[in-house]
Amino acid sequence: MPVAVTGSIATDHLMTFPGKFTEQFVEGQLENVSLSFLVDDLVQHRGGAGANMAYGLGLLGLSPVLVGAVGSDFADYDAWLTRHGVDTASVHWSELKHTARFVCTTDAVNNQIASFYSGAMAEASSIELAPVAARVGPLDLVVIGPNDPTAMVRHTQECRDRGYAFAADPSQQLAWADGEMIRELVDGADLLFTNEYEAALLLQKTGWTDAEVLARVGTWVTTRAADGVLVRQADAEPISVIAVPETRPVEPTGGGDALRAGFIAGRMWGLGLERATQLGSAVATEAVEVIGTQEYELRRQPFLERFADAFGADAADEVAVHLL
Repeated sequence: MPVAVTGSIATDHLMTFPGKFTEQFVEGQLENVSLSFLVDDLVQHRGGAGANMAYGLGLLGLSPVLVGAVGSDFADYDAWLTRHGVDTASVHWSELKHTARFVCTTDAVNNQIASFYSGAMAEASSIELAPVAARVGPLDLVVIGPNDPTAMVRHTQECRDRGYAFAADPSQQLAWADGEMIRELVDGADLLFTNEYEAALLLQKTGWTDAEVLARVGTWVTTRAADGVLVRQADAEPISVIAVPETRPVEPTGGGDALRAGFIAGRMWGLGLERATQLGSAVATEAVEVIGTQEYELRRQPFLERFADAFGADAADEVAVHLL
């Protein structure tokens, strides 16, 4: 039974300025800023939380169904995802707007000037999940990733109305959403994903306690960077899993999406909570050791050897039977 992943689909355009932005500002003229920077390089990466999660699930053999909105410039990206096991037939193509785009310039001291163009993502709210289920069969899980806010609310409500199990991953949308909207997105979720900061923000804005959140969701997965992952359920002992140690320079962008993919794949395979979390941790480490959110690979033998080093041979054997 398939997993549908709803969420943003975007491209990242990253540039590097060899100087300092602050040296270009003129005192007393900040209300009339007009600056142009000659950059050293331009790198384009495929991104968007929904596409990132789908990519990871595709690498793990789950053939996820990606649900989101894109522009007419999506053809090459579409081919990339399809080659990596993602079903893109339910992606909506806008006739008027480009695919969402993040454009960021970083200076020599890591200051950044960035813009985000939502573009076609605004049309995601027009997508209904029922035709997706009619095409691929009953949905085992729907991931509600960060996306156009109206789309997130609509997809969540449709999951409730049609009885689809869903995972709530509000992520960066928590920063601006009010308590009412956050409660709407979280209540009744089979899975809730947050990092530590997002977890605190969720509690602050909803007015709920940890126990009240756990009474409303099946499993709450909280990532804690170098401290690993905390998994909680009501009336059960928390599970803490280490972060798999890195062996190469770390670029953290996309690590959370990769962890979600690994965790969900593990649960779809029937693994227990601890083993699925370990799988998520291992996939996340693979993702953060490369530049770009969809540039990592999961080579079976090296991955299993690394998994065994972190969690033991028996754990690796349990995962091995599911890896292609």
